[in-house]
Amino acid sequence: MTTRCESILIADGQAARAERLARAFELAGRPVTLAANGAAALELALSQPPRLLVVHADLPLVDAAKLSEILRANPRTRHVHFLVLGREGRRGGAAAIGDEWLEESAPSDAVVAAAARMLERQVRLEELDLGAHEANLLEGSLLDLRPAELLQMLHLRRASGRLTLSNGQDGPRAATARLGLASGELQSVDLGAVHGEKALFRILEWTEGHFRFEPGAIDGVASIKVPTRALLAEGRRQLEEWQRLAAKLPPLESPIRLRVARGELPPVLHPLTQEVLGLIENATRVGDVLDQCSQPDYQILRTLHTLAERGIIEFGRARLAPPESIAHALFSEAQVRRLRGFVQSDRRSGAPLPNAKLLVVAASEDAIQRFEELLEKVPGAELAPVPSPRCEGRTGDPKRPLTALGRLAIDGELAIDLIHLPAETAFAPLWAFAAHHALGTIVLHDARMGTSADALKDVAAALASQPAARTFHVVLLGAGERVPPEELRRNLALLDSASLFLLPLDPSKDPSSLVRSLFARIVP
Repeated sequence: MTTRCESILIADGQAARAERLARAFELAGRPVTLAANGAAALELALSQPPRLLVVHADLPLVDAAKLSEILRANPRTRHVHFLVLGREGRRGGAAAIGDEWLEESAPSDAVVAAAARMLERQVRLEELDLGAHEANLLEGSLLDLRPAELLQMLHLRRASGRLTLSNGQDGPRAATARLGLASGELQSVDLGAVHGEKALFRILEWTEGHFRFEPGAIDGVASIKVPTRALLAEGRRQLEEWQRLAAKLPPLESPIRLRVARGELPPVLHPLTQEVLGLIENATRVGDVLDQCSQPDYQILRTLHTLAERGIIEFGRARLAPPESIAHALFSEAQVRRLRGFVQSDRRSGAPLPNAKLLVVAASEDAIQRFEELLEKVPGAELAPVPSPRCEGRTGDPKRPLTALGRLAIDGELAIDLIHLPAETAFAPLWAFAAHHALGTIVLHDARMGTSADALKDVAAALASQPAARTFHVVLLGAGERVPPEELRRNLALLDSASLFLLPLDPSKDPSSLVRSLFARIVP
């Protein structure tokens, strides 16, 4: 099992707020370092670069924006990502691709969950980058790597070649983009009839689909002159602006027409407004205006919104199919899609979609029952017993045998079966068989770390040695129970700290928030 350090540096001028966050990260099994101001954070980051900086926008001495600027300029720290906490409208510290922003009032659980998502994406990016070096080809899903992150990676590698992106849609919504790069700089972007920077800003919105990069020299004159780094920063700004105005902007399928005669228009118009009005005369819907206008889409939509408010144009009712909702209490939409892809990868042609499999190994029967009770309280998780024949252990051990614990229903087709795997050595021949194509293994401990780690060391080591093994150690803590981090590291020395989770069984806490970060890491 590969050991990976996922160090997190928290920088905040308010000590109480920083300590609160640190405790939340500790409960999620993630080690953190604290810095009281930007200067201290800079010194710590330069001496030992963290994987993630959680910073308040208004840091004393050196604020988040300046801290980001300095670290981006240093080759040792240019890959460090920022999770910035602050007031809406002041996003100076979250300007780089891969960074995120949260309101300073966001609860600690939300900050920990956002950090987990960012770290997970970093791991996926590094795995893709490693695979690209080994195979001289970069290929994958946009669920794992956003277009902006992909382009930034190619930019940093000074890669040359052809990049093809598809948006994963069917029918008339299907789209394919072709991009050319030379020494990491964008030379051309073609998306159907749309080209150049306008096409680039559109594909930066894609959140699903497929990409393929084929290295090699490219021919032709570059149609894009702006540096790639500046284009990605502008694309992020436009996307944020679009999201901010989304509720006010018309759907692309909306019919559109002028309400006044050309002679009634104001004599002096902004060039963009003049171009938009000229296009409306021959357009039937909003999307037609966007495709034919040379300006960025969000600027066009904002102009259309202003013209509609002034009564110069009007929109008809768009006939849109309701979006398919796959929301879940534990998993995001992207995670559900990744789960589906994982299950489909092991399906025979023509066979029905099987359920995913998640193994559970426990130090005691009490630990299993406490975990089941926690899951049963998760809204929408629908943990239900799954009938399974009882398998007795050879030694007559009264502990629970190999059996199904239940099922987490994801949607109408997909579910995760929770399978209890006995830790007793009498069941050792089954360990490797049970682990085949499993999502991973949850190893349940209680507060008696010394005893539970010793009881589970054989099965944990055996499972960790399997190909593509993924093990997640969960410590269940009752009221008043606490395990010092030093004891965790001492008793789980064979495992990297990123796989540790502390779940306090607090009746006042939402069960979903307790287990969401765990299941977010389990999704492949």
